[in-house]
Amino acid sequence: MTTTTDLTGKPRERVAHADWPAMAAEVNELGCALTRRILTPAECRSIAGLYDEAGLFRSTVDMARFRFGSGQYRYFDNPFPELVQQLREAFYPHLLPIARDWAAKLNRPAPWPDTLAEWLQLCHEAGQSKPTPILLRYQPGDWNALHRDLYGDLVFPLQVVIGLDEPGRDYSGGEFLLVEQRPRAQSRGTVTMLEQGCGLIFTTRDRPVRSARGWSASPVRHGVSTIRTGLRHTLGLVFHDAA
Repeated sequence: MTTTTDLTGKPRERVAHADWPAMAAEVNELGCALTRRILTPAECRSIAGLYDEAGLFRSTVDMARFRFGSGQYRYFDNPFPELVQQLREAFYPHLLPIARDWAAKLNRPAPWPDTLAEWLQLCHEAGQSKPTPILLRYQPGDWNALHRDLYGDLVFPLQVVIGLDEPGRDYSGGEFLLVEQRPRAQSRGTVTMLEQGCGLIFTTRDRPVRSARGWSASPVRHGVSTIRTGLRHTLGLVFHDAA
């Protein structure tokens, strides 16, 4: 998929004008799909620059301390910076049809309302009230272990990570890793180099794959390969809040 697009208008309009049928098909096939460029370099730098404003975040996680890998990330606190809020709200309605389709294929409940605000209210009523948008910073030697972002019983099955630095110029290494445990088969890996301003849509927990009995849930984990040089920032958009 091409990563070029018209960067006029607001980010929510750029998200809306993306080729959603093509991205939905790619997510269904691979478990992930790369968007066109949805943020300008200046917008990327503005978000990455927020990392040092500690007052914007509810917590900071040292990955090595918890054996998550090496590096650091921070969870935004409410209220979010406007651009982060816009992006989270912009993606949700376009991911929702995919989520509902997957639930139907796997014969699971589809508890997600039409709006993100309604869904987050359900999360909060269930005791999941901590905001989950993440700003991540990786330096040379840092990496992120394969994992899944599950913060409670209520889970939205898709999430988005947006590249804020330019690979090959600002850093090297740091490829996004997706590993799928396929039913009765060897695991399959997908590697994506995340260009600046582009988003990667990917499955949070698992996804439906065809099997002899119809559809089966294929567990998926994600991570980041070792940063070789430079500094890598990404914005992570999770669509369920945490307990």
